[in-house]
Amino acid sequence: MQKLNFYSYNFRFKNSENKVYIFDVIRKKFVVLQPEEWVRQHVVHHLIYHKKYPISLINVEKQLVINDLKKRYDIVIFKPNGSIDVLVECKAPEINITQTTFDQIARYNMQLDANFLMVTNGLNHFYCKTDATKDNYEFLRDIPDFNS
Repeated sequence: MQKLNFYSYNFRFKNSENKVYIFDVIRKKFVVLQPEEWVRQHVVHHLIYHKKYPISLINVEKQLVINDLKKRYDIVIFKPNGSIDVLVECKAPEINITQTTFDQIARYNMQLDANFLMVTNGLNHFYCKTDATKDNYEFLRDIPDFNS
């Protein structure tokens, strides 16, 4: 897999039926290693080991319904009170981050109401703070660490 713009992490892999799997510490199971999954696992490890978010507050690949359409978000970080703090959209490294990507996470956030958004393809990362009252976003250098 391609080197990404994250620290290096020790991942667990396995091979089965001519496919490579990577262990997801959030879902506690091996999942097929695809380019987007490679990015998602780097983000998860970054959130745990560098931003210090507890595993118990991180949720991966869950369904949500938007305008009667079933969608799946990549990563959500909850606050201890159950509200959503960070919403993350992951793309494969070969996918450019465009306005369409931001529109996608904005649609998801209309349902989820996260405080911060992160969009990444593993090479380029974009962060913003949301302001629902003004219906706008302020771009940031990074998302805050846990308990910041």
